[in-house]
Amino acid sequence: MSDEEKYDALLMNIASQHTGGIHELLDTLFGFFARKTDLYTSPNVNQKPEELILQSFRKWEKVALEKHRKDKAERDEADRVRREKIRRKREEEESIKNDPSSRIVEVTDEEAERITRESAQAKAQKLDSDEQAKAEKNNVVESSDDNEQNKEEKKEDEDENEEDKGKEKPNSGNGWTGPNYSWTQTLEEIDLRVPINLNVRVKSKDVIVKFERKHLTVGLRGHPPIIDGETFAELKKEDSVWTLDDGKLLHIVIEKVNKMEWWSRIVKSDPEINTRKVQPENSKLSDLDGETRGMVEKMMYDQHRREAGLPTSDEQKKQDMLQKFMSAHPEMDFSKCKFN
Repeated sequence: MSDEEKYDALLMNIASQHTGGIHELLDTLFGFFARKTDLYTSPNVNQKPEELILQSFRKWEKVALEKHRKDKAERDEADRVRREKIRRKREEEESIKNDPSSRIVEVTDEEAERITRESAQAKAQKLDSDEQAKAEKNNVVESSDDNEQNKEEKKEDEDENEEDKGKEKPNSGNGWTGPNYSWTQTLEEIDLRVPINLNVRVKSKDVIVKFERKHLTVGLRGHPPIIDGETFAELKKEDSVWTLDDGKLLHIVIEKVNKMEWWSRIVKSDPEINTRKVQPENSKLSDLDGETRGMVEKMMYDQHRREAGLPTSDEQKKQDMLQKFMSAHPEMDFSKCKFN
């Protein structure tokens, strides 16, 4: 601690007791000089008291202005990075939205029925009798496959682990959709969207978003918090950002600390999703570094083993070690031992 900072705690304690602000604090300070010192009357001082005070004021004014300029430059740069990140994410979303191969066209029930009917008639006109028979055969096979898939899904629900019962199924983005907000996720980050259901368009200064290591607060000034609780896992508060879209939607990107786990909820007061039913995004293992690739492959292997009701690689290793120990000591009786 520098000499300049050694009295900070004491001065902060004094300042906190002056609820009237800087005017009250200065009045106390100069009153102390008048009652307990000879600042105003000492004949040994070469400068007038006001000159001494002004000299010290100007010295620290330069320090304060320089610090303010530096802090503002850092905030502006952080804001620029945040907006650039949001802009890139929007461009990716627009690119996906404008991709014809991924475009979804909504139709009414009547239009869907008409399209289906016309499609069937067109196929019937083009197919000869042999092709029609083949198509009917394919339909039977597809129907059989659908039935098998339904059976597998039903069996999967029946075989669901006891600890997963009651958990909600993830939405299409591997997240959760609730009454006040929704979110999606990748292994790297959380994409949280909070609609603002007010009759007025809010401004950024009205928004409260606080990122802490294991706590998230989201809300509007003058209103109860929308989110205020301990997060599922740690987040990188320096890399997490938010933006306000048209005064009607709060868009928050939360950067995860652990890039190898799926979040089951944003804060611990939310309902949990079943992370076993998360569908990972497509990625190339060859693009990952050796250590990360090994971790991902192990996670995938363990997940398949758990789904099949088999022990994970770590559990299997423990079982193998136990079997070797038992084989090496046949004189010992393990019949009454309970192994987890």
